[in-house]
Amino acid sequence: MTSERQRTTLRVLVASNALGGVATASGFAVAALLAENVSGSTSLAGLVATSSTIGAAVLAVPLAGLARSQGRRVSLTLGYLIAFVGAAGVIVAAQVGSLALLLLAGCMFGSGSASNLQSRYAATDAAEPSRIARSLGLVVWATTIGVIVGPNLTGVGGSIGTSLGLLALAGPYVFSVVAFGLSAATVWVGMRSQVRPERVERQPLGATFRLILGIPHARLGLLAIATAHAVMVGVMSMTSVHLRHHGASLTIVGFVISGHVAGMYALSPLTGWLADRLGRIPTIGIGLAILAMSMTLAAVAPDDAHLLTGISLFGLGLGWSACLVAGSTLLSRSVPAGVRTSAQGLSDLTMGALASVSGTAAGPVLAALGFHWLAIFCGLLLIPVALTAALTKQQLQSA
Repeated sequence: MTSERQRTTLRVLVASNALGGVATASGFAVAALLAENVSGSTSLAGLVATSSTIGAAVLAVPLAGLARSQGRRVSLTLGYLIAFVGAAGVIVAAQVGSLALLLLAGCMFGSGSASNLQSRYAATDAAEPSRIARSLGLVVWATTIGVIVGPNLTGVGGSIGTSLGLLALAGPYVFSVVAFGLSAATVWVGMRSQVRPERVERQPLGATFRLILGIPHARLGLLAIATAHAVMVGVMSMTSVHLRHHGASLTIVGFVISGHVAGMYALSPLTGWLADRLGRIPTIGIGLAILAMSMTLAAVAPDDAHLLTGISLFGLGLGWSACLVAGSTLLSRSVPAGVRTSAQGLSDLTMGALASVSGTAAGPVLAALGFHWLAIFCGLLLIPVALTAALTKQQLQSA
């Protein structure tokens, strides 16, 4: 019975993540350009992406708490509905030219990412111990469908927006509104037979954080997840602006972003398999190495070399995938069951908080120093994680 319920849950999560991927990527592909258009400043171009990241981080904890008390069905449905309202709000903000409303709507839009991220943990709830990372990776993979399709709807979305009397850059958010609504409906209907979770005492965030810091595996998992996400958001949030400033069309921007998100999600079943077979720590090491190579390529590639930028962005996504899948599994399975949901919510809060810092800083760095230095600074963030991974592995060998 548990196995059948797990298979049903995985099918629902695969469908909702695919739709959520369309919704998130459709908006994210033009978020920086829309912010630049509304604010009139390149330095502020990263603020919409940052507000979405902050929204995802802030909402991660209450959504995790709701999952603990009411179950994943209620939590995920509410998360997608909040994002639905946020996507509609972005369209309104673009029409009235309000940066403040745009940022508020962006925060709500980030709830979709929070729900998609929480889905990866939902996939592990009843998974067999030997297939935990693969179950997690499968749900992450499902987002591939949406995030590849989403950015390539940029041109079509612009035309639809224009035909509806909207700004062309706001058009892609029409797809976001529809897709988030379908995600919410899919979860609500598909997970209606979910068993209500046993009551678990609420764990304060501070106590959860101290517990994670005291467990080497959990500490490494949290650091790997948060750092990889911060590096990814810092670079990706400014990629569309960088490309546009150096002659790339919206179509090229869409292809580059599609390649990046394909790296993030398409090979996640492979990274899950590696995490189950090779181990979580070696897989994190592989992810860090790929991220380092990608940042090096981005740092040395000429500004108008769009192909090289695309390759580096693909590697950025692949390295993120390895760190996220292996790090999430490592964290989730290293803490006691009673605090697992709290630890999962804290991990999403932490990754969002660090990413919001990198996303906020990315705009000024791009405006003042250029894309090359942005890649260098983000690459330097990987050093503490690599040192922590090496130290943790050494401690295990000597134990």
